[in-house]
Amino acid sequence: MPKPKQTREEALAFHMDPRPGKFDITPSVPMTTQRDLSLAYSPGVAVPCEEIAANPETAYDYTNKGNLVAVISNGTAVLGLGNLGALASKPVMEGKSVLFKRFADVNSIDIELDTEDPEQIIQAVKLMGPTFGGINLEDIKAPECFIIEQRLKEEMDIPVFHDDQHGTAVICAAGLINALHISGKKIEDCRIVLNGAGAAGIACLELIKSMGAKHDNCIMCDTKGVIYQGRTEGMNQWKSAHAAKTDARTLEEAMENADVFLGVSAKGAVTGDMVASMADNPVIFAMANPDPEITPEDAHAVREDAIVATGRSDYPNQVNNVLGFPYLFRGALDINARAINDEMKIACARALAELAREEVPDEVALAYGQKLKFGRDYIIPTPFDPRLIHRIPPAVAQAGMDTGVARRPIVDMEGYIQDLQARMDPTAQILQGLYARARQAQATMIFAEGDDPRVLRAAVAYQRGGFGKALVVGREDDVSEKLKIEGLAEAIGELEIINAANTKHLQAYKDHLYNRLQRSGHDQIDIHRLAARDRHVFSALMLAHDHADGLVTGATRKSAHVLDRINSVFDARAEDGAVGVTAILHKGKIVLIADTLVHEWPDENDLADIAEAAAHVARALGLDPRVAFASFSTFGYPDSERSSKMHRAAAVLDGRGVDFEYEGEMAVDVALNPDAMANYPFCRLTGPANILVVPARHSASISVKLMQEMAGATVVGPILTGVDKPIQICSTVSTVNDILNMAVLAACKVGQSTA
Repeated sequence: MPKPKQTREEALAFHMDPRPGKFDITPSVPMTTQRDLSLAYSPGVAVPCEEIAANPETAYDYTNKGNLVAVISNGTAVLGLGNLGALASKPVMEGKSVLFKRFADVNSIDIELDTEDPEQIIQAVKLMGPTFGGINLEDIKAPECFIIEQRLKEEMDIPVFHDDQHGTAVICAAGLINALHISGKKIEDCRIVLNGAGAAGIACLELIKSMGAKHDNCIMCDTKGVIYQGRTEGMNQWKSAHAAKTDARTLEEAMENADVFLGVSAKGAVTGDMVASMADNPVIFAMANPDPEITPEDAHAVREDAIVATGRSDYPNQVNNVLGFPYLFRGALDINARAINDEMKIACARALAELAREEVPDEVALAYGQKLKFGRDYIIPTPFDPRLIHRIPPAVAQAGMDTGVARRPIVDMEGYIQDLQARMDPTAQILQGLYARARQAQATMIFAEGDDPRVLRAAVAYQRGGFGKALVVGREDDVSEKLKIEGLAEAIGELEIINAANTKHLQAYKDHLYNRLQRSGHDQIDIHRLAARDRHVFSALMLAHDHADGLVTGATRKSAHVLDRINSVFDARAEDGAVGVTAILHKGKIVLIADTLVHEWPDENDLADIAEAAAHVARALGLDPRVAFASFSTFGYPDSERSSKMHRAAAVLDGRGVDFEYEGEMAVDVALNPDAMANYPFCRLTGPANILVVPARHSASISVKLMQEMAGATVVGPILTGVDKPIQICSTVSTVNDILNMAVLAACKVGQSTA
């Protein structure tokens, strides 16, 4: 499978559009009326100020302190780029902040300090203590990072966590627990070699020792060789603490009969001979980025019994810090912790290890396009496992309570777990799953409108994203010119540009089209014009002849026109079973609306068909379908001829014995609001509907566009289902990302019987 490729231009554009940077700050309270403003600021704000002055602990009740983390750096060790300075580190720190939000719903703000003086950093962070519930230190070089973290932990009463040290250590420990479980070894008996005596390496060794590894069984190496007792060259107090009694002086000597290798050093530091000299069932964590100390292929070439982990997502067993720091802080914040201690870190590692041993839910396997099962190639959970949010923070919080660092212990742990489950945005999981499945599918995708810059950018993103091959329909000179204007000149040689003038299949396409349309008033001249000059028809003919796996079109013409052209080649009318389903993603919720594309005024049987098609799409997206037949009336009141068919549609499904929940007719607020639904205890839905079947195409269109324009909802679709081949029709207002999403849907065959 090809690896995703991003260019400098794409990375810069991502950070510039739609606004510079990666996040905004929005109020969580109403700010519209004079009353709102009076409560939010003067005079109402004086009341919580007085309460906090009298009792500082109430700051966690009346401010955002309890869910706010500062990501702080001085830019002296930015990724693998070195000392870039405070300002140049800001994109990384913004990225860390959005990861906090994405994975654990922790609010975060980045702060870049323009100094390399540890004392100045310590003082600055200390003085900001009242603002935050926790401090995440990032990309500060060693040994200053040790001094800064230790002092801040001693002098502040909120968690201080240097992720470059402890984040890597926690995930490494989780993987090691399971690797030793598989190999049947105990940590206290293992000989462990660590290469790389920087912040992450020292933290890894410290945490592993606190879990039971013996001091003299752990050999640390740096660029000068083994750190042994009595060594003086290149030493400092942190290295000296891990100096072992050993005769080994080189990494090669240390690796002989070692059970475990932990690498946070450099590409190629480990050779095949070193791996061959290790003990049975060796554990190799080659975590150097972007290239490991030894690749899994090279390690397995000499030792089939090796268990190998790296820091890369394109290999099994990725040691990824995002599995740790969001959930550590989530658990710590939720008990208003004074610190994140070793017990909390070990609890996090053990919870991750236990999660990896459990059966992997279908939605996770679906997201990664493969069945994941605990074993040598799956010892660490995947970063997009939805169980992480409600499994790891409770373990961290419990450890914090057990060790006395909790200001506010959690009384109802079951309730807390339920709150965590409800906290996360399911839409991100769904989209991530689709993207992962598309990479597995490696579909060849037709982008029909090669004269549109958005379509070209989406085609480039599709191919460079590792999803498969992009075929662009257009004129080569026009496509080349537009790519140059978009700053993507180097992509000209990457894309395959196809049109009627350069295909050898045109006559076959025309014959196929004539056979379909000759009795519909089309003569040979009409057929030639359609096949050779209409890009939608030409693209559909390519797909019909299996010259690609999917088709994306519609960005430049109205969907009704495009669907009409598609019908020249495929059976995509209402009577053929075609249905359009649009996904609305907004504020952590996803609702499918149908039919948004095909049926003008469906009757009750059509509505039942639409519900079944939408349920099929919902399952392809990883949702458990709950259908509401939407109307302005609820269960017969007010009575209306226009709403009665929605009631009858539910009765049609009663006769079909379908295997999903449905109810109707009902107003949208009853369908989506649990409190409103509770007024109808006989309602058959077990929760808010995630599919709304609406009375007509016009109401569907109004609903979708109103949500898009007024609420800022993300719209995916309409997803065309019920057609023989994967065809997706974008809207004319689609962004590059929207078009890419539609290509991914087509690649995953969402809407197809094989989805």
